[in-house]
Amino acid sequence: MHRTGGRSGMRPEEIGEDTDGLLARLDATARRAETPCGEGSMVWRLWDGMADGAGIGAGSAAAGPDGGDRDARPAVLDPVLGPVLVLLHGGSGSWRHWARNIGPLLAAGNRLLVPDLPGLGESAMPPGEVDPANVAAVLAEGIDRLLGADARYDLAGFSFGAVCAGHVAAIRPGRLRSVTIVGAGSLGLERSVTHLVKVRSEHGAAREAAHRHNLAALMIADPARIDPLALRIQELNTVQARLRSRGFASTARLRQALERSDAPLNAIWGEQDAIARNDLPARLRVVREIQPGADVRVIPGAGHWVAYEAAEAFNAMLSDMLRRRRAAR
Repeated sequence: MHRTGGRSGMRPEEIGEDTDGLLARLDATARRAETPCGEGSMVWRLWDGMADGAGIGAGSAAAGPDGGDRDARPAVLDPVLGPVLVLLHGGSGSWRHWARNIGPLLAAGNRLLVPDLPGLGESAMPPGEVDPANVAAVLAEGIDRLLGADARYDLAGFSFGAVCAGHVAAIRPGRLRSVTIVGAGSLGLERSVTHLVKVRSEHGAAREAAHRHNLAALMIADPARIDPLALRIQELNTVQARLRSRGFASTARLRQALERSDAPLNAIWGEQDAIARNDLPARLRVVREIQPGADVRVIPGAGHWVAYEAAEAFNAMLSDMLRRRRAAR
């Protein structure tokens, strides 16, 4: 059994078959918080070097989604103690989409706030219709509760999380040091066609084969990089996913939100992103049209889940983007 050391990044060669143990150890280094979401709560994980293994509530003693009591202590990341980076995962995902980024980004000096988006992971469904604006309203309120209503922060979102990030930026003017969209759709361009297979009725080896097919079709460009951890994350995320977001990828919802935002804009794509590879130059052009000073970069050879497949390059790139934005403000 291979184990990662402390809070270092998870390299493929360090990932053995103990994927549940690896994820559990990473989870144990976080503090946990909950904020209101629809008829239940949105679950957040906070990485700031102060984890004590205890769950913490967010200024409320209301019951959590399982009916149990929540600790009423405020779960606050004080931005005065260090810059806060909020990470929003992709559609049908959870906080685990960032499994290979949390350690390196924390080591780079960020304090991390990572939710399960509404209707995904452990979080309750959002109120009202399924819409990025509704999800963003819940997110923005949750961030305000956890950081304070005047706190400034950086925000990065992957895929559907990028759409949500753009909407948060639009409704919180002056609050974001930067917004970084990763593998983004919803820019008014058609997404490339991907053919996924259903896994719900599959079991055992057939289920793993279905996950492997879907990861190769949509998420990871090089099939050799689909390792046991990626497969386990895909399984856990799929089982918990209730909110469906794929229909937003071909809309212009993100573009429209970013046009209303005053946040400095960064963008990262994998060169072989399955939803963007047929028109990647057009996507880069759209981002620069939205904000001529946008920092737009591409990681060669990587697919849609670029933060996982090319984690080392992604972590260095995002860290450099954040340093530049923070130095300029």
